[in-house]
Amino acid sequence: MANEKKSIEELVMDPTELFREESITDRKVGTIRVLTPISTDGKQDPNRQTVYAGETQIMTPMGALPIAFQIEADSLATAVERYGDAGKAAVEKAVKELQEMRREQASSIVLPGGAQSGMSGGGPGGGLTMP
Repeated sequence: MANEKKSIEELVMDPTELFREESITDRKVGTIRVLTPISTDGKQDPNRQTVYAGETQIMTPMGALPIAFQIEADSLATAVERYGDAGKAAVEKAVKELQEMRREQASSIVLPGGAQSGMSGGGPGGGLTMP
């Protein structure tokens, strides 16, 4: 899926994993993406489940950080109802990951010349990249 790294030669859509995407928003908190499974003729595939994915963002000192999360639901009404809890869990996880990265960065050993232990590159940031 989206997390798998593919080379350009492997850039081929899987005809058995097609979805029609619809965005639902309240224009306040976030968005629910409704992914309806379809076949190559565009008709709904009754053999696969509709996927509900929530999206929101949190503000950090570096700007807005997008948060995406899956909502376990079997209908849009249930996805709307469960959006808050699923979103809070995703935000809490993201905050913990940011805090851990900050701790790791703070505990890094600074070497002469600005390079940091275990990281490539020197100078500000020491080669640190954010996902």
